[in-house]
Amino acid sequence: MSLAGADSFGVEQRKAQDVIEWMNAQAKKNNQKFEAKLAGYTMRTAKFGSFEMISWSGDWSTARSIIQKASSKMRARVIESGYHEKRDLLSAMFGSSSEYGKVYSNGKLVGQIETVKKSGRWTARAESFA
Repeated sequence: MSLAGADSFGVEQRKAQDVIEWMNAQAKKNNQKFEAKLAGYTMRTAKFGSFEMISWSGDWSTARSIIQKASSKMRARVIESGYHEKRDLLSAMFGSSSEYGKVYSNGKLVGQIETVKKSGRWTARAESFA
């Protein structure tokens, strides 16, 4: 499955540019379909700090793998989002567009986050430690 323009991943604010450059270089080196760039805004969380949101294109499984590797190699906190709760069709159509994500720090799962999109930007709705 490939998604054009997913934008629900986040990278620790102070390391975002370095992490994005590393991820893009890794994908290119390994001939993988993946490219990331800064989405242009920050999402603040109470438990995990501030994240620069990133938009990416390419292969979903490659994106998930590369963001987890980036957390470990770059010693950074990242949000790997894009998980959805199974709901019936009507609530999915008319409900809010929330997503669930995993928060990694230095390559280890440290928590989960629920995000909701408001005015085109993801904001944290709920957070918990793993």
